[in-house]
Amino acid sequence: MKTPIKGRGAQINTKNPYLSTSLDQNAEDGIDEYESPSPQTQIFAEHPKNILSKVDSPDVGFFYSLNPYQGCEHGCIYCYARNSHEYYGFSAGLDFETKIMAKHNAALLLEKEFQKKTWHPHPITLSGNTDCYQPIEKKLKITRAILGVMLRYGNPVSIITKNALILRDLDLVQALAKENLVHVYLSITTLQEALRQKLEPRTATIQKRFDTMAALTEAGVPVGVMAAPIIPGLNHSEIPGILKKASEMGACAAGYTVVRLNGSIGDLFYDWLKKQFPDRATKVWHQIRELHGGQVSDTRWKTRMHGEGPLAESIAQLFQISKEKYFGDRTMSRLSTIHFSHHGSMRLF
Repeated sequence: MKTPIKGRGAQINTKNPYLSTSLDQNAEDGIDEYESPSPQTQIFAEHPKNILSKVDSPDVGFFYSLNPYQGCEHGCIYCYARNSHEYYGFSAGLDFETKIMAKHNAALLLEKEFQKKTWHPHPITLSGNTDCYQPIEKKLKITRAILGVMLRYGNPVSIITKNALILRDLDLVQALAKENLVHVYLSITTLQEALRQKLEPRTATIQKRFDTMAALTEAGVPVGVMAAPIIPGLNHSEIPGILKKASEMGACAAGYTVVRLNGSIGDLFYDWLKKQFPDRATKVWHQIRELHGGQVSDTRWKTRMHGEGPLAESIAQLFQISKEKYFGDRTMSRLSTIHFSHHGSMRLF
C-alpha cells in the first residue's frame, strides 16, 4: 500500500467520465494513480459571464450562491463539489485541490447584477460549492471585494467557511452585521486534530475555528456551526462535543449533514479510507451505505442530507438532544433586505 500523500486529501486522480481519452497509470483497482508524490497548486484565471447560481433544491435554505473559486486547496476528501471539476476537463481527485480557477471579475459581475432593475434582494451564500476563504484568497482578495459590494448595495450574505482568514475582513463583516446583513457558519467536522489533518488537510485547525467563532461573536456577528459531514465510525460520536464547544464560543445556531459520496467521490473516499484507516475501512464503508439505502451515493431530495434508516435516526436524535442541551432557544436572526439599493449607498466611503 502506498504511503499517503501528506497535505492532500485525495490520494489519486479518478478518471473524468466526460473525457473519451486519458493519460494515466493503472492501479490494481483500475483507479488512476497520480505520478507526483507532492503535486503543486496551480491557479488559473476564469472570466465567467454570470456569477450567481440559482439554487432550486428544497434541502437548502438559500436561493443564490456565489463561488469566487472553482476547486479548493483545502482538500476535504468528502467534498461534494469535487465532481463539478470534471466539467472543466479535470479530475475530481488531486486535480480538484491542485488546479484552482479564480474568478477575478466576480465583484464586478455582482455589482452589475445588483444594478439591474430585475434584481430583488435575496440572501446570497458564499460559498455553496467551494470555500470562499481557501488559501489563495489571502493573496487575491476576491471574497473581500465581493463583501464590499454586498455592503455598498445592502444585499444580505451568508458565509460558510473552514478558514480563520475571514477575520481579515472583520471590518466588512462587522459593518454588514450592524445592519443585519450577514450570517457566518464555521464548518467543524471533528475535535480530533489528527483526524482533521487527514480529512481536511489544508483547513484551519479546529482551535483556530473555535477562536474565530469567539472573535466573530465578540464583534457582534451572528455565527453558527455546521457539524458536517457526519461520517459514521469516524466522527459521529463527536456531535455533543462539537455543539458544546461551539455554544461556549457564542454560536447561536447549529446544523449537520451526513456524508454522501456521489460520482467519483465514492472511489476517492474508499481509496482514502483504505490508506488512512485500514483497520476500519470496511466497517465505515458499510455504515455509510446503511445511511443511503445500500448505496454510498444519494441524490434524493429531502433524504440525501440526513440519510434514512436506524443509523440515520440515531444520529438525528443525538444531534437534536445535543442542540437542545447546549443551544436551548438560541436562534439566528433573519437576514434583512430593507437596506438594498440598486444605486448603492457608498457606505464604505
